[in-house]
Amino acid sequence: MGRKSSSGGLVYSTDGGRHCPGCRRPQADCVCRDAARAARAGDGFVRLRRQTRGRKGAGVTLVEGLPLAEPELLRLAQQLKARCGVGGTVAAGTVELQGDQRERLRPLLEALGYRVKIAGG
Repeated sequence: MGRKSSSGGLVYSTDGGRHCPGCRRPQADCVCRDAARAARAGDGFVRLRRQTRGRKGAGVTLVEGLPLAEPELLRLAQQLKARCGVGGTVAAGTVELQGDQRERLRPLLEALGYRVKIAGG
């Protein structure tokens, strides 16, 4: 008999399909996503921050603290980019938009029901 790997486990089963490597449950019953969403929820405020670090002086607006899963976050980022007329991306649970868009984003996010704070200088 072979040795059982401590990090390995069941990856696919004809009984339940694909399994999550984190919680080892079928992907439909995965609890890892819910735990990640709860950890991202934070204090209930969405923070709008302007940052130029590592971008050769070009500023971006960071939207942090959105309590959304990845698919919903991508849809919201599309809406925000379209409303501001700029490009952007989603990275590590944070929406990045080109330029200083804090004053445009505040009423948009408040209309969606989020409590918004403008952070930084």
